[in-house]
Amino acid sequence: MSRIIILTVFVLATVKVSAQKAEVFSTSAGAIKGYDPVGYFNLGKPVKGNASFTFRWNDADWHFVSQKNLDAFKASPEKYAPQFGGYCAYGVFDNHKASTDPDAWTIVDGKLYLNYNTDVKTLWGKDMAGNIKKANELWPTVKNME
Repeated sequence: MSRIIILTVFVLATVKVSAQKAEVFSTSAGAIKGYDPVGYFNLGKPVKGNASFTFRWNDADWHFVSQKNLDAFKASPEKYAPQFGGYCAYGVFDNHKASTDPDAWTIVDGKLYLNYNTDVKTLWGKDMAGNIKKANELWPTVKNME
């Protein structure tokens, strides 16, 4: 187990160097790698959005699988957008930005959290309430970091 944690810490430290200054984690595919944030809630899984259904919000292009999902997001983006701009929730807890894997996700109290990978998601889940509390406290500072 300690071998996995050491590797994870090394990987997170490596990602930290290439993190973005932007408030929303985006790639050339769009916000959160082009995945539909509404899909996590209404389909219960990550689904790749379609560029035909795009909405610009918070200086990022968000893609959706349908007009219905786009309309839902447009009506209430704060309800569907992942916490911490789609950056790794555990990374924010650890005071830095890191990219995320669409398959490493959790919905807690109606809020979407993404993580770097499934191993990091496991670490994040060991003290979910405490980690969320600390990450929420740190986010105002972390969101402006590079």
